Amino acid sequence: MNFSELKRTVQESDNIVFFGGAGTSTESGIPDFRSADGYYYINKTSKYTPEEILSRNFFLEHTEEFYQFYKKQMIYPNANYNPGHEALVELEFRGQLKAIITQNIDGLHQMAGSRNVLELHGSIQRNHCMNCGTSYSLKYVLNSMNTVPECQQCTGIIKPDVVLYQEELDTKLLQNAKSYIAEAEVLIVAGTSLTVQPAAGLIRHYSGDKFILINKSATPFDGIANFIIPDRIAKVLAALISHNVD
Repeated sequence: MNFSELKRTVQESDNIVFFGGAGTSTESGIPDFRSADGYYYINKTSKYTPEEILSRNFFLEHTEEFYQFYKKQMIYPNANYNPGHEALVELEFRGQLKAIITQNIDGLHQMAGSRNVLELHGSIQRNHCMNCGTSYSLKYVLNSMNTVPECQQCTGIIKPDVVLYQEELDTKLLQNAKSYIAEAEVLIVAGTSLTVQPAAGLIRHYSGDKFILINKSATPFDGIANFIIPDRIAKVLAALISHNVD
């Protein structure tokens, strides 16, 4: 299948599911984990790996150090959605895209205008007091006078609504994601190494023959993908939805 045929396949489908990872947001200036500009490279001189810092135990035992890393490396308040996000909004508007399943926590899909977004790993946009459960915005966390933001109601510690290492994903959310993928005609997977479980395992629930994989580096699922495109995600998605003749 050449790109023109692939494009026609996408444009004729009314049951598309998009599964995305960090690469979806790199063109918005947010680094991924394992590229040359990712968190591992940025923190190669640190005594802790990003995975250690972003674990529940580390959050509970070294909360101040967690927040120092989190505010500096995980939050990009000036980041904006890119043409890839916009292409997905357009697909949803046309009634073709049924769901976006994302491993990202930046909230850029919603910022762009997407409505049915399943955030497997939560979102930096939502935060809550671990003691009384009061909800707080990202702005509140960033504007906190203390390194560790405290609840205004009970002075409890505020935790981001993100799934840390050692924490389990929401069971209902996972089941919904499985259902969307299992029922999809076209599955577009982009910007993910497909190595983080259990999220990566969701791909195995797809049984169709229109599995499109957009990623610059190889993944464990390259062998079962029907179409592999090692290029920029925003460029590819914009081209897939364009009505221009190739």
